[in-house]
Amino acid sequence: MSAGRFFNGIVLLALLLGFGAPRVGPQDSPKRENYVGDAACRACHDDIDRTYLHTGHHLTSQTPGSSSILGKFSAPSNTLATADPTLRFVMSARGGGFFQSAVFGRAPDELTHTEQIDIVVGSGERGQSYLYWKGDRLFQLPVSYWTPLGEWVNSPGYLDGTAEFTRPIDPRCLECHAGYFASIASAPPANRYRKTGFDLGITCERCHGPGREHIGLEQARARQAANSTLNASPDKTNGADSGIVNPGSLSRERQVDVCAECHGGLGEERGAAFSFVPGRVLADYLTLVVPGPDAKLDVHGNQVALLERSRCYRSSPQMSCITCHDVHAPERAAAEYSDRCLGCHKVESCGLFPKLGGEIEKNCVDCHMQVQESDVIVSAVGGKQVKMRIRNHWIKVYPAAVSMRD
Repeated sequence: MSAGRFFNGIVLLALLLGFGAPRVGPQDSPKRENYVGDAACRACHDDIDRTYLHTGHHLTSQTPGSSSILGKFSAPSNTLATADPTLRFVMSARGGGFFQSAVFGRAPDELTHTEQIDIVVGSGERGQSYLYWKGDRLFQLPVSYWTPLGEWVNSPGYLDGTAEFTRPIDPRCLECHAGYFASIASAPPANRYRKTGFDLGITCERCHGPGREHIGLEQARARQAANSTLNASPDKTNGADSGIVNPGSLSRERQVDVCAECHGGLGEERGAAFSFVPGRVLADYLTLVVPGPDAKLDVHGNQVALLERSRCYRSSPQMSCITCHDVHAPERAAAEYSDRCLGCHKVESCGLFPKLGGEIEKNCVDCHMQVQESDVIVSAVGGKQVKMRIRNHWIKVYPAAVSMRD
């Protein structure tokens, strides 16, 4: 499930500090050698792969390049002024690399601190942030890109007029923005990782589980089919005997768990990051905050909890995130989700039908899942605070939406 794919969870970058030491979790975590990578899936699922490559999930982390970084590197668009007239940030590209520099003071007495952009975080539909390596430690860079504004901004949560290069990227952050990173931190600091063997973007196996067994079974069946006579048929397979998880065949609770790992809030690891396997109980691996019925939930990072408050969800034992979202394809325009709503609801039952008629069936979502400001994705630009606008996943009647139709 997606909330418009800002950074597919960049709030996790804005709230990285304060995780406690992980508790001992499940002992049957999958072995990494059983994960085969997206290229192995592509051999048989090329049609799905072609569309998935353009999704926010796949693009939520990437290597830096002229096409993956949306901000400009030519003057004057490569400069971000700050609230401090003696501090500015300059973005530059040279020698095949991309850099952020904090420039202190005024010429000829300027001092500069420069770091290279090593990882791009965020599909860019709403924005991007950037990470850099310092040895085996990962940190966030102080300048992000805000797509609605079309310009560089201070990274969310950073104080305008300061240059901070020391915000660590903890495992829980990477867990929602990457396929895999191997942590090498047995004690603080927690932001130490192997610089090889990591997977950027949400990979196929994050939602389907390790694929080695599945590939082995399918290869064996292919050999059996090739060796069969014209009058013999190879053994048939089914979803339960495929060696892979199809989230659509899981119970609703387990389906939602797959999405809630990243769309259920920050949470606290009960074991190693990246150890959860689809089909298992998420609570055994991750402790999410269970909000009270009156707790205020931000529109970002709490999509599952907001959906669970919806009457639609509570009234339907089958409804889950994938009822509306096809994670193998880019998100559709909001109005196009009306077909999902009208699968259960009649347009004539809408209170606005007497006034607006069938016209309202063209866009249920903008009324019943309003786009609202987030209080956790807040940035600074031009001396002002700006809040990212994200679609609320609490499906209900919003008085403001009704009044706008009056």
